[in-house]
Amino acid sequence: MKIAIAGAGYVGLANAVLLSLHNEVTALDIMQEKVDKINNRISPIADKEIEAYLAEKQLNLKATTSAAEAYTDADFVVVATPTNYDDEKNTFDTSSVEAAIEQIMAVNLQAIIVIKSTVPVGYTVSVREKYQNKKIIFSPEFLREGKALYDNLYPSRIIVGAPLEDKPMQEAAHRFAGLLQQGALKPDIPVVFAEPTEAEAIKLFANTYLALRVAFFNELDSFAELRGLNTRQIIEGISYDPRIGNYYNNPSFGYGGYCLPKDTKQLRANYANVPNNIIGAIVDANSTRKDFIAERILQKANFNAGEKCVIGVYRLTMKKDSDNFRASSIQGVMRRLKEKGAEVVIYEPTLSEDDFFDNKVVHSLADFKQQCQVIIANRYNDDLADVMDKVYTRDLYFRD
Repeated sequence: MKIAIAGAGYVGLANAVLLSLHNEVTALDIMQEKVDKINNRISPIADKEIEAYLAEKQLNLKATTSAAEAYTDADFVVVATPTNYDDEKNTFDTSSVEAAIEQIMAVNLQAIIVIKSTVPVGYTVSVREKYQNKKIIFSPEFLREGKALYDNLYPSRIIVGAPLEDKPMQEAAHRFAGLLQQGALKPDIPVVFAEPTEAEAIKLFANTYLALRVAFFNELDSFAELRGLNTRQIIEGISYDPRIGNYYNNPSFGYGGYCLPKDTKQLRANYANVPNNIIGAIVDANSTRKDFIAERILQKANFNAGEKCVIGVYRLTMKKDSDNFRASSIQGVMRRLKEKGAEVVIYEPTLSEDDFFDNKVVHSLADFKQQCQVIIANRYNDDLADVMDKVYTRDLYFRD
């Protein structure tokens, strides 16, 4: 089977590696540096499994910047381009998906186009109508940053959305699901074949529930911290209930990353004419948590307006083993601290620049520790063991 991938980010590259175990795969990306790395079997993203598979496995995978090279004669084209949330338009910016669809159709009208980018509910049906192309289906991804390939090798489920009354597209949906199963290592993967709109809803509701869970344990932590209670004891006590479970319950500065902030906002926008209280509150709760965290940090620093106060930010990344800064909760906290008048400096070893959004980047960890009154860390690291008296974190379990 010949497969093309539009976009070689976390989603695209993880799918490209998985599918190239048993198929001929060409990954298309606009960045020549990324294409060169893939062709030299170097991962352009931080993901241990992707790094290992590129270096050690026999993959039928190449990368290119040429749409014609990627799409000609492809049986399936997987669209995995970014869809950032546009706060002014109150919806995802899907222009990259539409640009990819137009490129694909200009080269290959026979290809089955599988959208894996996260899109608003109802989007797939709308582009099938817009382009008068019935060969467009939707298959959401459920991948974690830093563990994207692992989550494809051991997926919790496979979802493919194609019109149930369209027999050719149902057959295509089953073929595509089979390709994902073929590359996976997990046996007996649950597979759901749904209408495209239901598949889109599955993705947004799943991520919004995860955001709800983060927000719940963060608000529990806010309550305990203000009341002088032991957050960890409370969490452990309630987590023994098997209906709740001892997972995804480690407090943080707020949910962030590629998916949760934008997916919750998109679902809230889709609720425009639907009664709701919970969905909107999830988005608001994340902002409230950052307000609370900023105030607690300033209290720890004994901050007084007009006096010099240096707050250090240890790492901008959301999670351990991730190289992603996008929408990280700590950046929201940083903005609040600066608005109050504190000086913010950053230690981020993946940054070579001396400045990050008008904040000084300190490249020496020792210098960073010395000049900060308080050091904030969304996730703890042993680098900070010798200055724990300065550290403010809500990481209770030293895990994501």
